[in-house]
Amino acid sequence: MWYRNWKIFRKVFWFAAAPNFLEPVIYLTALGIGLGLLVRDIEGLSYVQFLAPGLLGSTVMYASSFETTYSSFIRMKYEKTYDAVLATPLSIEDVIAGEILWGATRGYINALTFLGVIAVFGYVDSAAALLLIPLLFVFAALFAIVGMIYTALVSNINLFNYYFTLFITPLFLFSGIFFPISTLPAWAQKLALFTPLYHVVLVCRGLTLGRLDQDVFTSIFITVALTAVLFLIPIAIMRRRLIK
Repeated sequence: MWYRNWKIFRKVFWFAAAPNFLEPVIYLTALGIGLGLLVRDIEGLSYVQFLAPGLLGSTVMYASSFETTYSSFIRMKYEKTYDAVLATPLSIEDVIAGEILWGATRGYINALTFLGVIAVFGYVDSAAALLLIPLLFVFAALFAIVGMIYTALVSNINLFNYYFTLFITPLFLFSGIFFPISTLPAWAQKLALFTPLYHVVLVCRGLTLGRLDQDVFTSIFITVALTAVLFLIPIAIMRRRLIK
């Protein structure tokens, strides 16, 4: 399943990958360089230095989430790709695992490219950022899994609007990408600790800037553990759905 998606993706690479990659670059330019001139330093960093690692985290989230929500749903319901693949020796588990792996790959490609961009522009200050090369794939897998869980539960493509409006967008705005969560009310700070993007942003910022405190390693453990624990859930839900 992964190889099938990869072969198709290679044919439409520039059309498919460009928007997901260009969006954070536009945010970085407009907010970092533009708004950044009007914002004072945050935690000893210029605004663009603070913003760039956060946008790296959001790049992982958006690319992986789109792939295992809209794209997977279209393949499953409208293109009947799952039905065709299941007529081969592949099992349901193979199909869903392949879809999650592919969603993680899409997020990883975009994130790795964006990491290279911010490194070229001088917003990576530590060799510890090399640890992001494997970790970005784990982060991408986490959001791919969460997206696939939602896809396994919905029956109408329009319901993905709620996923992005009520889940992805709040994560994007309140996970510490644009401002420290310490500026939020106490209850909102505690809520942020239970969201995956907060931990992804914390790790991206800590490793690219060389700020390796205990919170960074705790967030690495949380994201890796969460990815491992959640992995089998969409497979189980989708098995019940496809067997019906």
